[in-house]
Amino acid sequence: MLYAIIAEDGKDSMPKRLANRPAHLERLHALKAEGSTAGMGPAGFTGSIIIAEFPSLAEAEAWANDDPYLIGGVYIKVTVKPFKKVLP
Repeated sequence: MLYAIIAEDGKDSMPKRLANRPAHLERLHALKAEGSTAGMGPAGFTGSIIIAEFPSLAEAEAWANDDPYLIGGVYIKVTVKPFKKVLP
């Protein structure tokens, strides 16, 4: 099933974002290589959204909670919700 992982940056997150960016991107490229991303893209420097396929909500949440941006203090809030792709 597809899930939307919606993350919000904390205030003045740019230094933390830059420090954690290589590890964050490495995880996204690995997810894409597994064929489980339906689309991903940044929402400026106020947060991010990732649409990816996971076997369950629990696995999507576990993946989101292991993100270097969350661990490194870039994100202050991460929400994971089921996602239904309607248009290409």
